[in-house]
Amino acid sequence: MEPVRLVRACVTLLVFTSGCGAHVPSAPALKIDQALLIFHNQLPTEVEVLYTSDYCYKCVYQNLVRVKSSYNNVSTVISTKFSLSMQVESNDRNAILCRWTQTYEEGGHYSVWILRSDSASNATCIHGVDKGPHNTYLPILVAALSLAVTALLFVVTPYIYRKCRISTFVKTICCQRPQYVLDNDEIHATQVEGSATKVKHKRLCSLDAFRGFALTLMVFVNYGGGGYWFFQHAPWNGLTVADLVMPWFVFIIGTSVVLALSSMQKRGVGRLQLLQKITWRTAVLLTLGFCFLNYSPRDGPLSWSWLRIPGVLQRLGFTYFVLALLQILWGYKENQQKAGNCWAPIQDVTLYWPQWLTVILLETSWLCLTFLLPVPNCPTGYLGAGGIGDDGLYPNCTGGAAGYIDRWLFGDNMYRYPTCKEMYRTTRPFDPEGILGTINSIVMGFLGMQAGKIIIFYKGKNIHILCRFLVWATILGISAAVLSKCTRDEGFIPVNKNLWSLSYVTCMGCLSFLLLAGMYFITDVMGWWGGQPFIYPGMNSILVYVGHSLLGFYFPFSWEMSFQENHWEWLFQSLWGTALWVIIAYLLYRKKLFLKI
Repeated sequence: MEPVRLVRACVTLLVFTSGCGAHVPSAPALKIDQALLIFHNQLPTEVEVLYTSDYCYKCVYQNLVRVKSSYNNVSTVISTKFSLSMQVESNDRNAILCRWTQTYEEGGHYSVWILRSDSASNATCIHGVDKGPHNTYLPILVAALSLAVTALLFVVTPYIYRKCRISTFVKTICCQRPQYVLDNDEIHATQVEGSATKVKHKRLCSLDAFRGFALTLMVFVNYGGGGYWFFQHAPWNGLTVADLVMPWFVFIIGTSVVLALSSMQKRGVGRLQLLQKITWRTAVLLTLGFCFLNYSPRDGPLSWSWLRIPGVLQRLGFTYFVLALLQILWGYKENQQKAGNCWAPIQDVTLYWPQWLTVILLETSWLCLTFLLPVPNCPTGYLGAGGIGDDGLYPNCTGGAAGYIDRWLFGDNMYRYPTCKEMYRTTRPFDPEGILGTINSIVMGFLGMQAGKIIIFYKGKNIHILCRFLVWATILGISAAVLSKCTRDEGFIPVNKNLWSLSYVTCMGCLSFLLLAGMYFITDVMGWWGGQPFIYPGMNSILVYVGHSLLGFYFPFSWEMSFQENHWEWLFQSLWGTALWVIIAYLLYRKKLFLKI
């Protein structure tokens, strides 16, 4: 026993002193979210090292490296995005010798020494750090401090000027007046009856700021978010920052539809004219998404063989059309609140019962198709990623019914690189903008319509508006917690952006009501903030989105990076490209140029 312990003590000393002349393989160049792991096999038998990511739900262990016997070394590059579970198996006995779970850090060099154990059936794995990792979050900390200083310059300074009554120009730009029009789709001025003086109405700043905030964050994450995993979409279940922006945008579409069309209906615009308007808008959005944003120059000439039919603008366009149609058919209602009427407190719901009935039928269809539709060679109601997940039992069942319907309708003309492909090693195409997800996109937009109805019905009663926003946020938040069981993977319906699951919609509806309530309070109620700089892209959202999608990966918005071993250049590039589009939106705002469809 003593010689074995002596050897283990010596090797432990080797790990932390890098002595005794052990041969270490040459280190390959590491990139973002990578670390180097070196295995030193001190056993007389060859071993196999396997791994799986802790984020990967019930995933099968995958081969990492094979290390030959008797003092052989093998190095490999591993991902540092999530914690890894590893195990060492003996080839001759096919037995697990040791296992561990660890989070490795970016840029670090680590060693694992596989030693004989006191037990004949096991081995001991000792870890050491050969080279310290990078400070991964230093770039984002510096960026956050820089943005904080910028916010002080552009928010606090104009606020002080307004208080001191030095600059009337800032008063004009910022939303200080409590009066606003309930139409964030049209910029107009109304003639005061009996007077030649034109009174300019103020737009609802909180809605433009919310839209601009969601769009700015969308541009940032589309540029890569500095390479940080939490600024990229979740592999399957769960939420990251990138998963928040699109449902926020859909929510705002619903709110804008109610405010804009209600204002136009109140001015006497007929249903036929409104129907022509929304049909034209929908056709333009679908055309932009189908013919332009799906095109990549590296694919060569336009070809049906690679053309993607679903897409972001296609979903937004179709969602807008359904929501606008609901508003045209059953949307315009006069405020009928009367004392003693028991339905008065919820008339913003009861007066629109045909809309609610339609949305309930749509959601029932989603539930029935998702959980009852038979999918060949897959369990009914399957919501997993397939591939190596769920113990590798359903490799071709990615997305369950949602994926099956899309593959049946579109064939290969859909998204070929879903977020689950890398981690779950899926082989089937899956489109996050598919048919079933679009149903819940409409539900998400309808929650935004409810926010618009609250603003209309309780205009001038800011406390009522804020309280109702908070009530809706509470109801939706509780619903999301129950459906997901407050877990990532174990709920009745997990929160999943790829599927646009019901729990995802309720969760994002909760966050949307909270964020809109906060912005409404500080901009339209208190006048503490004019929405800058987000209000500028918020008022030119189509131009910014289409522009960054078509031109965003060309100079000066981005360039080929030279330093790929850390986040500094990538984060700078992401912030630079995003800032340029905000500046462009600001310049267009100053020139009163707005791209309207």
